[in-house]
Amino acid sequence: MPMESAAELLTYYEVYETIGSGGFAKVKLGRHILTGEKVAIKIMEKKELGEDLPRVKVEIEAMKSLSHQHVCRLYHVIETNTKIYMVLEYCPGGELFDYIIAKDRLSEEETRVFFRQIVSALAYVHSQGYAHRDLKPENLLLDEDHNLKLIDFGLCAKPKGGLGYELMTCCGSPAYAAPELIQGKSYIGSEADVWSMGVLLFALLCGYLPFDDDNCMVLYRKITRGTYNNPHWLSPGSILLLNQMMQVDPKHRVTIRQLLDHPWMTSGYDSPVEWHSKQPLGYIDEDCITEMSVNLKNSRQSSLQLVNEWKYDQTTATYLLLLSKKQRGKPVRIRPQLPVCDVISCSPQHLGVQVRIYCYLFSLSLSLSPDCCYDDLPWVPLTPQQERRDQTNHAPTQEKEPITHHHRRQERRDRGLERTNENKENVAVANKDADIFALPAPRTPVANRKATRPNKRVLTTPTHNNTNKVGGGSTCKDPSRKRQRERVERKEEDELEMLTFSPERRSRSLDLAGASRGDSGQKRKGGKVFGSLERGQETRLRDGPRRIKAQYNVTLTSQTNPDQVLNQILSILPEKHVDFAQKGYTLQCRTQGDFGKVTMAFELEVCLLHRPEVVCVRRQRLKGDSWVYKHLVEDILSTSSI
Repeated sequence: MPMESAAELLTYYEVYETIGSGGFAKVKLGRHILTGEKVAIKIMEKKELGEDLPRVKVEIEAMKSLSHQHVCRLYHVIETNTKIYMVLEYCPGGELFDYIIAKDRLSEEETRVFFRQIVSALAYVHSQGYAHRDLKPENLLLDEDHNLKLIDFGLCAKPKGGLGYELMTCCGSPAYAAPELIQGKSYIGSEADVWSMGVLLFALLCGYLPFDDDNCMVLYRKITRGTYNNPHWLSPGSILLLNQMMQVDPKHRVTIRQLLDHPWMTSGYDSPVEWHSKQPLGYIDEDCITEMSVNLKNSRQSSLQLVNEWKYDQTTATYLLLLSKKQRGKPVRIRPQLPVCDVISCSPQHLGVQVRIYCYLFSLSLSLSPDCCYDDLPWVPLTPQQERRDQTNHAPTQEKEPITHHHRRQERRDRGLERTNENKENVAVANKDADIFALPAPRTPVANRKATRPNKRVLTTPTHNNTNKVGGGSTCKDPSRKRQRERVERKEEDELEMLTFSPERRSRSLDLAGASRGDSGQKRKGGKVFGSLERGQETRLRDGPRRIKAQYNVTLTSQTNPDQVLNQILSILPEKHVDFAQKGYTLQCRTQGDFGKVTMAFELEVCLLHRPEVVCVRRQRLKGDSWVYKHLVEDILSTSSI
């Protein structure tokens, strides 16, 4: 039975900022409390899904049936009366689309690395009887090891008679759709996927699409004719492969089986593409079962039986996330069960934060070493005020043993540092994501000094400024804790609040006859742009733009005055029929179709780069077609003459 609220989600996961959004879904960054692993939480409103609700069910069932190294893994499904939550593998590298555009185009060698992974994923998906039917760079994500993961099975199909049976539904993105779909003919799903892979290969090698036009009817004519221009830098082998994949007649099209050992695919490799799953569905790892039985106080047989049910509940998620840790060389550890204390006195939104606080306080009270099942716990550095309070609380002990407490703390830090140095993954997390999981601190000079302290190897907790003394009871009763909670709630309200735009302004229509707008726009030699994830330490000035590190979704300007850059962009947006809402130096932008439907949503923010100190513009796509977004934002920034 569906639950009344999101209580189950917040019991098992800490939920953080939004990292993506689509037509009916929002994706938030999360952390699984038991294992400490990062996850992506896809949140869908049932009311907004409407007739698309069955499509979500299809996606869930497909992902439950797939287990492959290049397919994004489903961990957990939670359904309430109003929402569906899909907990998925987190891929910090963002969309392949952003990577292509950031590099303008990829070399043939780098393209081959990626394309072998794409072929591997599709060969496996087809072997399981599925056709994906929505292949495009936006549906391929990069994980922390720079490997591709295929996502979004909402349009996939599994014909009852097998993949050789014909389908009739016309779906997907028009720019990637095969001619037989455009013409409304019956088609074989695997053959249509090969055409889309050809378009994708062209985009990797060239940085733009082979079939493209703002007018959908012109676009359809180009696709049905199958004529496109090959740029001069393509090798003869690449041209031949593209021609074989983008044959208008599907019977003349190369097959997935033929792609596995195609000469272009095996160039520089000793073997054909390996498409079999490294860990097939139902794979059981003994170390993970042992850890679950010991730490969750179940018998080994009971744990094994629960995992083998594959309900995609908390048990499945815990097992799969432990398995993910093992695959990446991390210790297969579960965080210890926590004392209840006064956690339930806090609001559900802060349950995850409270759990982390009590992890830390409980470990201090027992004087436990970090190595005692705390391998992934984000240890909280004490502030000078907390150090003094801690010394006051332990004054009698320190009189007898003046250096014992200091040595224990120093030993804990040294051992944590040593463990981090031994584990490359932990170094990556500490260096890149030190602040991803931190709620914003109050904008005060003191908070800013704490945010820039040199210890980059420690994950900070959102409430470390408000931690009570050891054994001090509920942190919810602390006035500073209450203020922090109010700030967080205001932030959530701001994030969820719908932006208000002037209703009389309307943008160019980018809808295609009610269908999802395919990738369009003219080929353009723009700057290197558009990453979808934020990286690097960020420091906000009190009344000015943020300071950020270099990112691949940032455009540098020749200006030295951020206000001048902001004003130039503000003057251009109305000319481009873009509605916007301003909050400081950040502009929440969107365009609308002829009937008021939002076709594009993106964010522009004027920032200061750390080194060299120049004004830049950070961009992030929130909704809408990637190529249309690319061309629109490039047009805005080039017209602004920044």
